[in-house]
Amino acid sequence: MGNQYVEMGLSAPVNVTWEVTYGCNLSCIHCLSDSGAKRNNELATEACLEVIDSMAAMKVFQFNIGGGEPFMRPDFLDLMDYAHQKGIVTCISTNGTLIDKAVARRLDNKLVYIQVSLDGATPASNDTIRGRGSFDKALQALEYLRQRDIEVSINTVLTRHSINELDRLVELAASFGAKLRISRFRPSGRGKDSWSRLNLDREQLLTFSQWLGDHLAVSTGDSFFSVSTEERRSLGLNMCGACKLTCCLSPTGQVYPCAFLQEAEFRAGKLPEDSFAAIWQDSPVFHSFRRLEIKSCENCYRFELCHGGCPAIAYHTQRKLGLPDPGCLANCVKEKPLAAAST
Repeated sequence: MGNQYVEMGLSAPVNVTWEVTYGCNLSCIHCLSDSGAKRNNELATEACLEVIDSMAAMKVFQFNIGGGEPFMRPDFLDLMDYAHQKGIVTCISTNGTLIDKAVARRLDNKLVYIQVSLDGATPASNDTIRGRGSFDKALQALEYLRQRDIEVSINTVLTRHSINELDRLVELAASFGAKLRISRFRPSGRGKDSWSRLNLDREQLLTFSQWLGDHLAVSTGDSFFSVSTEERRSLGLNMCGACKLTCCLSPTGQVYPCAFLQEAEFRAGKLPEDSFAAIWQDSPVFHSFRRLEIKSCENCYRFELCHGGCPAIAYHTQRKLGLPDPGCLANCVKEKPLAAAST
């Protein structure tokens, strides 16, 4: 199966999500990786440089950088400079609290894109999720980045708190010359504990699907193909890319199908000790994801829009792969409650 993907041209992932540290100066209640304190076994600088070399050799186009908070690493900007020297685009997800004028100046590079996280359009709504003072600091970062004309988006995790503020978030982003990007809330990391109180109910998800169809300029990555409408079909967001187009590298060098499936059973290898090319092409874990089929979805009227949805959410809510995404619109129409299964 791996050879088939090589013959199709996917001899390397298009992008790799690289969580460079567990360290974070915030304690967001929905954090996918349960970040907070830096861990002793995180990759050292030299190992990170080896990782970048191996990715560049395979012609990986982009790093999606996350954490933790990337700017907590003292060597982070040096690592980014090295990646840029190798021609790799970096899309950096940050809470913005550590970006000052000097950092923004250092980030002024055509290969850099920044996503600043906000989970509400006001301090009251955002800080409930991300911590007191985080809203104002994020806005200050957005201003510093705007002054350097760096391409920026505001990234919002869709929850019961943020769904009623989406229009205001679009306006807020525009005021900084930025776009809005909405990410799907998934029950991994600390999100496992907050899933039941933050996840959307059926009516909210249907409302959001309609809103998303009316706002084609709002980006979602691959988060919401399970609720995509016909209006968004041209954007091509209709299939999980794990092990086909992308994968995840943890702060300790562990390779996983995606950032939301950093579980022992999905560990495919470790960098830089193992060959990334061998992991990508030959890992049994990656092979299993490439063969993954959601058989019960294949006759669904939405299959071409969704292809079964997000395997990570199906796994975390039902502890099994190969099952339909519980947040799929078809499940909503069938009157199945989204939060019926608990973590």
